[in-house]
Amino acid sequence: MDRDEAASDLQAPEYERVDVSVLVVGAGAAGARAAIELTQRGVDDVLVLGKRGHGDAHTTWARGGINGALGTHDPEDSLAIHAADTLNEGHFLNDPEKVETVTEQMPDRLRELDEWGMAFSRTEDGEIDQRFFGAQSFRRTAFAGDHTGESMLDTLVEKAQSLEIPYRENVMITKLLSDGEACYGAVGFDMDTGEFLVFNAGAVVLAAGGHAAIYNRHTSRDDENNGDGAALAYDAGATLMDMEFVQFHPTGMAVDEDDPEWEPWSGRLVTEAVRGEGGRLYNADGERFMERYSPDQMELDARDVVARAIAQEIAEGRGTENGGVYLDLSHREAEFIETRLPRMYGRFADLGVDMAEEPVEVAPTAHYGMGGVRVDEHGETGVDGLFAIGETMAGVHGANRLGGNSLAETVAYGVVAGERVAERVDGPGVIPGEVHEGTVRPHLGGLAAIADTDGAHEVESLLAELRDLLWEHAGILRDEASLRAGLDGLGDIGRRAGDIDVGGVTSRSFEFAVDLGFMLTAAEAVLRGALERTESRGAHYRTDHPDIDPELQCSICLDGADIGGMLSRTEPVGAPSEAVQAALDEGHELDYHQLE
Repeated sequence: MDRDEAASDLQAPEYERVDVSVLVVGAGAAGARAAIELTQRGVDDVLVLGKRGHGDAHTTWARGGINGALGTHDPEDSLAIHAADTLNEGHFLNDPEKVETVTEQMPDRLRELDEWGMAFSRTEDGEIDQRFFGAQSFRRTAFAGDHTGESMLDTLVEKAQSLEIPYRENVMITKLLSDGEACYGAVGFDMDTGEFLVFNAGAVVLAAGGHAAIYNRHTSRDDENNGDGAALAYDAGATLMDMEFVQFHPTGMAVDEDDPEWEPWSGRLVTEAVRGEGGRLYNADGERFMERYSPDQMELDARDVVARAIAQEIAEGRGTENGGVYLDLSHREAEFIETRLPRMYGRFADLGVDMAEEPVEVAPTAHYGMGGVRVDEHGETGVDGLFAIGETMAGVHGANRLGGNSLAETVAYGVVAGERVAERVDGPGVIPGEVHEGTVRPHLGGLAAIADTDGAHEVESLLAELRDLLWEHAGILRDEASLRAGLDGLGDIGRRAGDIDVGGVTSRSFEFAVDLGFMLTAAEAVLRGALERTESRGAHYRTDHPDIDPELQCSICLDGADIGGMLSRTEPVGAPSEAVQAALDEGHELDYHQLE
């Protein structure tokens, strides 16, 4: 939906100008932790922006836990083994340096959260409890029941408020101010008042989430994880990397979509903690089918393995009435489930299902984008002064994310990027005249021009069509013909997006029109990356190239071309440190059967 060029001669509307040293776009865990770090390091004019109310961010939907090698139950665990597990799960497409940055940070970050009052679940001795998560060699996933993300964000928000960090809610960023070499701030609007905003910033930290909601079955709310961060950075001149790797979580809710009580829950996450606490998967024939796919790690094998196994069972006719399989925890006592999984137990109880008495239906659902914006070891993009952290960045997770590492990455890189920005920032800076005239004025003119327009197409219909297209053409199973058809279909949606029916600036249709532009960019990057990667690795499975190609142990990067379109190139991945390589050579692996 970028109409800047067409709007270059339009009168730019009035706007509020805000000068800050650091603008943090995104108010989830990554953004909050970066703002805390910046403030603690003496940057006194940080501003955090959120698209929703304060404390209402996608972090709250991360339930199962957060990784760190504390060794509460398994003292033989280590930073190196945590890194080795992460690399194994990522099929060695991760950036080893970023992996070790996260694993080395996490014990201190967990203790820090504990000191700040996070309500971790505890052992009988009062230590931070840790549970098993899929594909992890030891119990290293710390947790707060099954509401870890919510408790963590509450803790970070309370800490930020104690530091009096300025926050502005219900603000949507629509464009970064960049000449392709450096970033000078951002443009957006107040979603409540409709006022346009221009932020002059010495540095911008993108902590805007991922892009899983470009799929029709996903674990995000529909107005989150639409690819905002990746699209904003790409438009500003940054590089996208490994966008083809989208994690399909094995256990999203499979529901009767004709039932109005259940329909809103379609695809919503059933946390991996259910399986970590002993949940078992059965097909409609009553067979515990993971014995055929992964007899050693069973339900706690890597997410891509379990998701494909479920998809195979459904495809071969052994699925449930609602297109899923059964996840059963009824062999556990009700008191145990209520204590360890209170949110899950309560959710299903409200829907009339007692998890202590009967199974629930689950099916794979789009959950997380391993790819994102290419950044250096400090989280900085190739555009000076523009940083990307959390799910917006690429590099930590490789081809598949280890469960429990998403929350870990947010706080680890919040600290790392915050430290780097604090060392370099020196006030708000100045928006160059050519950027103001060439970007601010035409972009604001373009935003004003699409408000209150009577177009031929409903924006929500195009959003639904785009999500259906991604699920069909770039879902769990992919091939060249389908991917090319997906790109053709996406091009058609993009053309129709130029003639949409949009309300005023404060309307939902205006917000969705901006979302559609972001989603078109993210969707194209996923499809093009998947087309380029002629192998199957991790979450990316090509039925026409079912094996791993050693020549493709590299990242696929996408850059903007001068005349439009995406240019692809490859970039090699690094080698792990000696300590991590030693841990890999030792061959640590989860023995699932100790949970039986």
